[in-house]
Amino acid sequence: MAQTKELSALQAAVMRVLWESGSATVAEVQERLASDLDRPLAHNTVATVLTRLAKDRVVSAKKDGRSYVYSPLLKPQQARRSMVGALVRRLFGGQPAALASHLVREAELDEEDLDELEELIQAKRTAIAANKKSRG
Repeated sequence: MAQTKELSALQAAVMRVLWESGSATVAEVQERLASDLDRPLAHNTVATVLTRLAKDRVVSAKKDGRSYVYSPLLKPQQARRSMVGALVRRLFGGQPAALASHLVREAELDEEDLDELEELIQAKRTAIAANKKSRG
């Protein structure tokens, strides 16, 4: 199982390609990134990123002919949890409510977004209450 890892912006872009495709070679990742990023990346750059991700056990690498096929071991939710946790610690003093407040104040949210947030908050309140009830 992949460990939780905070990804750099480039690593996250590579992982998005793997999450969407399921698996890919260096050349396939490079091709996808060329259309996703504002600049093309050298084959060696993509290969280095994938090699390091494999070393960190974030992706698996299987030899297929003359190249390797890489597959994600880290799930998107695991990456989000780690990266958002780091963001909360670094920018918001470890206070998740500060991040949520910032997003509500600064992001362009519509009625649907606000309804979804209210539903999430209510569901969290219900879960907390149920947890308290089961303990006591």
